[in-house]
Amino acid sequence: MTVLLSFIFPPPPSLVVSSMSVISLVSLANAGLSEIRGKHLNYSKFWNANPTAQKQIKLSSKAGMLLLYTPAFLAGLASFWIFPHQGLRSTMLQSAVTFHFFKRVFEVLFIHKYSGNMLLDSAIPITLSYFLSTVTMIYAQHLTLGLPEPPNNLLYPGIVMFVVGIIGNFYHHCLLSKLRGKGEKEYKIPKGGLFGLVICPHYLFEIIVFYGIAFISQTLYAFSFAIGTTFYLLGRSYSSRKWYHSKFKDFPKNVKAVIPFVI
Repeated sequence: MTVLLSFIFPPPPSLVVSSMSVISLVSLANAGLSEIRGKHLNYSKFWNANPTAQKQIKLSSKAGMLLLYTPAFLAGLASFWIFPHQGLRSTMLQSAVTFHFFKRVFEVLFIHKYSGNMLLDSAIPITLSYFLSTVTMIYAQHLTLGLPEPPNNLLYPGIVMFVVGIIGNFYHHCLLSKLRGKGEKEYKIPKGGLFGLVICPHYLFEIIVFYGIAFISQTLYAFSFAIGTTFYLLGRSYSSRKWYHSKFKDFPKNVKAVIPFVI
C-alpha cells in the first residue's frame, strides 16, 4: 500500500468514486473474460455473433459508434466550463480525455469504413461506460485539489505515453480503413505497421492511451479504469485473432493478439 500511495493521490473521501473504481475494474475485466468465452459485445466483426442478433434492435455501425463516443466527448468538453483552471495536471487530464473522444468521433465520421451493424443492447452499456468513466475520472481529479502531489510525479511520462498511444492508434485505424476499396465490405488480413506482429495493434495503442491518462491523473480511479480496459481489450483481441484464424486459412501463425511476441 505504501508503494502504491507513492504513485497516486490518496483515495478520495467519496463513496461514489471509490465504488466506481471497483465497479469499472471488475465490470471491464468480466467483459474481457466474456469475450474469450465467446460472449461478445455485438459490434464490428462480432455484431451478429449472438444467435438472437437478427431479432434485436440494430443501428448502423456509423450511428452506433457516434452514440458510443459523443456523450463522453461532450462531457469532457463541458468539464472545462464546470472545473476551469484547476492546475496543470487537471487541465492536461481534461484535455487528454476530451481529445481522445474527439479523435474517436472524427474517425467515425471521416476514417472508418463499415461492413455491418451494431446492436442497441451492446451500444448502451458501452456508451454508459465511456460517459461515466469520463465524468468520474475528471471528478476524481477535482477531488485531489489541495492534496499534496504523489512522491513520484508521472505527469510528463503520461503525456508522452498518451501522445504515442494516440498517434499509434490513429495510424493503425487508417491502415484498417485502407484495406477496403469503395463499396467493399469484406474483411481482409490487415497489413503494415505492427499488423505483422499482432492482429490488434490499434488496441495495443489504445491501452497505452489509457495508461498515459492514468499517469497524467495519478488517481486510483484512472488506474482502475486503465487496468480494466487492458483486461477487456486483451479478451477482445484474443477473440479477434481466433476469428481471423477461422476465416483465413493463410492467416500467419506467428501473429499474436495484442502484445508482440507475448499474447
